[in-house]
Amino acid sequence: MRVSVRQENLAKGLSIVSRAVENRPTLPVLANILLATEDARLKLAAMDMGLGMSITCWIGAKVDQPGEITLPKGTLTDLVNNLSPDRVDMTLDQTTLTMNVRCGATVSNIKGIDASEFPLIPEGDRPHVYIDGRILKEMINQTVFAAAKEDNRPILTGVYTEFHDNVVTMAAADGYRLAVRTATVNEHFDPSVSLVIPARALAEVSRIISEEDDEVGITLPGDRDIVLFHLKNTTLSSQLLEGKFPDFSAIIPRSYSTNTVVYTSDLLRACKRAEIFARDSAGSAQLMVKPPNAPGEPGEVVIAGRSNERGDNTGMVDASVEGESLDISFNIKYLIDVLNVIPDERVVLQSNGATNPGVIRPENRDDFIHVIMPMSKPN
Repeated sequence: MRVSVRQENLAKGLSIVSRAVENRPTLPVLANILLATEDARLKLAAMDMGLGMSITCWIGAKVDQPGEITLPKGTLTDLVNNLSPDRVDMTLDQTTLTMNVRCGATVSNIKGIDASEFPLIPEGDRPHVYIDGRILKEMINQTVFAAAKEDNRPILTGVYTEFHDNVVTMAAADGYRLAVRTATVNEHFDPSVSLVIPARALAEVSRIISEEDDEVGITLPGDRDIVLFHLKNTTLSSQLLEGKFPDFSAIIPRSYSTNTVVYTSDLLRACKRAEIFARDSAGSAQLMVKPPNAPGEPGEVVIAGRSNERGDNTGMVDASVEGESLDISFNIKYLIDVLNVIPDERVVLQSNGATNPGVIRPENRDDFIHVIMPMSKPN
């Protein structure tokens, strides 16, 4: 194997695939990254058997002699990241499984493991559906954060994804909050297809999507319970989660006694200030919505975070309020999380009272909704 690549291209490719390398692999070869020549390209691949996820990336290369090898992730990435932005020449000694790496005046030798020991990377058929890259990235970012981090209920560590008619729906919940995002696609699905994709895998898809990815192809499960995402120069495969995702539509309120419209950035800043003090109260912060005192005047939203040891913070933002006043407590971090992923200028906050879920959605949009369960008021 003898191949030449640009340092910046190699570094970028390694940064993409290295996220799929296990921290504590069961097999030594799984701590490595696969390098293999394919025509005028160099393929980089890594696999996390525990998560059931693999990432493959291709970069342009000058291939003088084909071949393949696996090299340790840490050694390879650390070395490449510290090379000068120049051409990198790599030559494999097949007898010793050692890769000679030359860049400028730097010469290194990295010992590897034979590529035959590396598991087969899943390869799917052509994509069943294409989604605009920008929209898919936004859909993932607006749902994946609400998935459960603990695996007490493994199904909740994934994102429910459904293709029905020409609409794709993504939903994530951890028992305390729910995020649902929809978008239209060009394909028509009848009957519908539903699957639960690990949130970690979707987060990687979002991270990889760049401005070059006008469309992302998705290969839906066939004989194996895996889903594949095809980007311009990268493919990610993920094992699906088994089990039935809860019926999330049942917890979305259908009517509201309080309807509040507020500027997203104003509310976000007020929540961040309150969160500094709410940390000592398990994140519980008080949110008070007050209708206007007289016609033509603005209403207001007051956000308060308190700590018995460190003090308190109270912030007020103007709002358009319809309906009843409201005094409710939320985990303030959950409010911050959702406000961080809403790019719209204003958001709508809706509720049916202090003991009922709160709903947040962008103003004048019905493709995203976030539900947060209330907390008991802090002392």
